Amino acid sequence: MSLDERLEKYCLTIATSGREEPMIQLMKDDLGEFTKNITVDSFGNVMARFDAASPTEDTLMVFAHTDQLGMIVTKIEDSGFIRVVRLGGVPERVLPGSVVKIIAHGGDIVTGVMGTPPHHLTPEDMKYRVPTIDKAYIDVGASSAEDVHALGIAVGDHVAYEPRFERLAHNTVAGTSIDDRGGCAVLVGLAAHLAANPAAVNVVLVATVQEEFNLRGAMLAAEKIRPVAAFSLDLVAAGDTPEMGVPNGVALGKGPVMGLYSFHGRGTLNGVIPHPGLVTMVENSAAAASTPLQRHATMGLLTDASYVQFVNGGTPSLDLCWPTRYTHTGIEMCSLDDLKGLQALITQVVASFPANWDGTRG
Repeated sequence: MSLDERLEKYCLTIATSGREEPMIQLMKDDLGEFTKNITVDSFGNVMARFDAASPTEDTLMVFAHTDQLGMIVTKIEDSGFIRVVRLGGVPERVLPGSVVKIIAHGGDIVTGVMGTPPHHLTPEDMKYRVPTIDKAYIDVGASSAEDVHALGIAVGDHVAYEPRFERLAHNTVAGTSIDDRGGCAVLVGLAAHLAANPAAVNVVLVATVQEEFNLRGAMLAAEKIRPVAAFSLDLVAAGDTPEMGVPNGVALGKGPVMGLYSFHGRGTLNGVIPHPGLVTMVENSAAAASTPLQRHATMGLLTDASYVQFVNGGTPSLDLCWPTRYTHTGIEMCSLDDLKGLQALITQVVASFPANWDGTRG
């Protein structure tokens, strides 16, 4: 299966934070084509191990998250409308009028529409305001709470964007949860390479969970693996659309991206300034793979690497990314060429990662 076919399969799979079972099963199956050494921890992280060419204790961790953001049902009104809160960084401005899928606790998928007042009857002072999440509601066509309960929906059920995948011009695609199904697709491509080409160190590929819910899963996996270094495969927000003003210089179609600085700056005061040795390693690998390499330093972003770096007395960590437009909306966009470049880059990084690497600084 090609990278884009695998990406499409993943983008059309609903797996919200804390309810990742469909993606957990897919990653077990897909990684399992290349190794039998697969475990799933109690949190849901899927770990696929590839032993080194020669025995060593050193292990490299490469990871991408399986979960997607969404919403949680908090209340079912007597009128049949459903109230929600955000699960992860859902931008409220894209919600009105969008189609969503409710994952009922009985297992059924129920379609709903995020309510919005008719344009013709909206007061002038409300037409240009974004309703906050406490004003949001889902309409499933029910006329009472009893109707909603009969559909199997209850408080605590998860809600996701309607999954889509579209092929666009110039080898670009638009899909639901390209964050981080693109990283998952690259991870499986790396597994195919490692099955035939063992590295100088042990490599554990991890499909992590609950990244969108405050970066929960990868840290727990890293505590078990205790890697000498770790690479996160996740998107970076592109800055090349008209309203962005190129805040970080990252553009679609210009190649994979190395993260040099990330800092959330809101709520979760965390981020990554990568180990200089890993930066050099990535630069050398990009040159060896003849892959163009973009660089980003961006405020407002976080990945799982932010917490993996605290494990094992300090784990040198670095973000490897691909540019994505319209992040956290129901239809994100990326270049397949950039994803393929990331595939080539991480493959070269792992292939060239030395045995007995000494990450001591100073």
